[in-house]
Amino acid sequence: MLGFHENWFWIAVVSTGVVGGWGVTLAALGRPAGRVFLAARSVAIGAMLVQVGAGLVLWGQGRRPADGFHVFYGVVIAFTLSFAYLYRAQLARKTALGYGLLLLFVMGLGLRAWANVG
Repeated sequence: MLGFHENWFWIAVVSTGVVGGWGVTLAALGRPAGRVFLAARSVAIGAMLVQVGAGLVLWGQGRRPADGFHVFYGVVIAFTLSFAYLYRAQLARKTALGYGLLLLFVMGLGLRAWANVG
């Protein structure tokens, strides 16, 4: 499971970064978020949730990172995505910009968690 968590990190961070950048670009160009963007958004969020879930499984197995901030950033990612779900109606007003910024923020949190692996 540790190997999966280490390798899936790249999929989670790259997907959130690419889709987040795509959303911000759509907003800057004044284009609406189409079905493909919405599907990619769901895939990117799902990828990060799988990463957080893998971390929870490792925690349950007694595998603890040396630095507690790694876990902190994982918890912040989970809370961020939970609040995004709660405020999805507000995010729908400017879908591309809202989810673009959200995914870039989550990507940054993922990178910070990775930077604190000890």
